[in-house]
Amino acid sequence: MTQPQLRPATAADADALGIVMFRAIHDGPSPYTQAQRIAWLAQPYGGPDWSARLATQHVVLAEPDAITGFMTMTPEGYIDLAYILPVARGQGLFSALLSWITDEARKTGLTRLSTHASLMAQPAFARHGFVIDHHETVTRNGETLARAAMSIPV
Repeated sequence: MTQPQLRPATAADADALGIVMFRAIHDGPSPYTQAQRIAWLAQPYGGPDWSARLATQHVVLAEPDAITGFMTMTPEGYIDLAYILPVARGQGLFSALLSWITDEARKTGLTRLSTHASLMAQPAFARHGFVIDHHETVTRNGETLARAAMSIPV
């Protein structure tokens, strides 16, 4: 595999990132039902509120030709979003994005990263040393979604 091309996201990338997130949730195999996927995200995020959410975080994206995945981290070290298109999975992209985020965390003096990982993301985070702090469920639009609080020292 060739090294993915990573770069920090800009405000102009926000709507495209919303589409990547939507496609990562809805396309390809998933442990979640179709109803759960729709409840999770019925349509792509976009617009000023989405742009404002991303503007408060460190955001890295991968784009060999088009954006294939991205990951975000709050200033406190919380990995808020981690989404990769199904076509780009299994190619080391998660590792590359997480490495960038971890480097950014260290530069800012953070000592721990945390996340709430979906059933899809838990194996990828676990492969990189994240441990499950506890399992939980969240309810979105009448559907219950399982996830895990995970963390790792950096």
